[in-house]
Amino acid sequence: MKLSILMPAYNERYFVRECVRRVLAAELPPGLERELIIVDDASTDGTGEILAEIAGQEGAIRLLRHERNQGKGASIRTAVAAADGDILLIQDADLEYDPRDYKALLAPILDGEADAVYGSRFMVTDRRRALLFWHTVANRAITMVSNIFTNLNLTDMETCYKTVRAPFLKNLPIRCDRFGIEPELTAKLAKQRCRIYEVPIRYAGRTYDEGKKIGTWDGIKAFWIILWFWLIDDLYGEDEAGRAILGQLSYAPHFNQWMAETVSPWVGHRVLEIGAGIGSLTARLCRRELYVTTDADDYYCSYLSRRFANRPNMLVRRVDATRAEDFRGLGVTVDTLLCLNVLEHLDDDEGALRNFHSALEPAGRLVLLVPQCRWLYGAVDEALGHRRRYHPEGICASLRKAGFDVETSFSFNRVSTPAWFVNGRLLRRPTLGAVERKVFNSLVWLFKRIDPLLPWPGQSLIVIARRK
Repeated sequence: MKLSILMPAYNERYFVRECVRRVLAAELPPGLERELIIVDDASTDGTGEILAEIAGQEGAIRLLRHERNQGKGASIRTAVAAADGDILLIQDADLEYDPRDYKALLAPILDGEADAVYGSRFMVTDRRRALLFWHTVANRAITMVSNIFTNLNLTDMETCYKTVRAPFLKNLPIRCDRFGIEPELTAKLAKQRCRIYEVPIRYAGRTYDEGKKIGTWDGIKAFWIILWFWLIDDLYGEDEAGRAILGQLSYAPHFNQWMAETVSPWVGHRVLEIGAGIGSLTARLCRRELYVTTDADDYYCSYLSRRFANRPNMLVRRVDATRAEDFRGLGVTVDTLLCLNVLEHLDDDEGALRNFHSALEPAGRLVLLVPQCRWLYGAVDEALGHRRRYHPEGICASLRKAGFDVETSFSFNRVSTPAWFVNGRLLRRPTLGAVERKVFNSLVWLFKRIDPLLPWPGQSLIVIARRK
């Protein structure tokens, strides 16, 4: 494994040489490589020349430069894009933070317990420098407000020392150019459901006379940034529309609970779930004797492994629904196979149905949920990667061909059919509106009662079938 240390630097000529020396000398856990990525943010005091000299002498250093000063957040964005480590650690170029804390910061991640670790200046430690009372008060106030909106209980959100597994940080769009990156990262890591730990660190804070750069205006802006990233779900790049929508749906807990309640009467004791994604439905259905949750995407498999790491009844496997060998390699027998909003993504959906048949024990049950109504196919379907929408007679015929007896089928989620048609077909919008989604989720208690009474077909079709 490799650790990428990300160091933004701006006008630190009197500290940066010693800081780099300490970073390169810091002891790391065995087997962990190190790279130091320094971004000179258009320094004007000779910092750039000092860094060029050091980088010419040390092979572990990669030096990048900004043509104009952009801020700490912009420098970290540049460093993250260049990093190729498995773990990313942010290190300021002054001497406030001590690299001797690296082992403590890395331990929860290397032990498999955490996805991100914050170094807290306010947790109990053997020593810390006492100074700047009002700066401390402001830090605690910003941390408290951040905790309110993220539902975390951090003691030091504004800390520089943030250590994060690379997949989480490299997949995040970083918008803030200055010190707003601290609340931005915290809000986004919380929305990604990262397991965040804190460890106490040494801290030798500077006064403003000694070169401290963060100011009162940065603190004021932090409150707005906290609110902004609570309101919007800016977690994915422009080329990840499908993941973005899946992430949005995870923040519709009442809707997911409605879906889980609808299918649960047909779910047995030993379950195989296909295409679990981020586990929004898995979490509501996994209280079973055995629950095998799968996905074809390594990103989601890694996410599921971390999310359900402490559940002994659960297994996480990488399974491509169209590959028969993936099913033969499972090594378990199941009485129920769940396939919810997956079949429509597959090129060979009939081959997948045959694989589902082979994975079930005799008389085992398939619980299938697919989008229906071909006239509903629109921009949202395209963004989600849907190959098709289904007709009830067509999917039932495919199931019988694959060796299933169809027990029952019925429409689900009639209430959202008009909105899906307007968004996807008329307006050609590829995503779901945040306000629209939150309003819908808050009214699920009403919608699930009136849904069976509506005269048009549901957006989804649920089919229950048994292996012959």
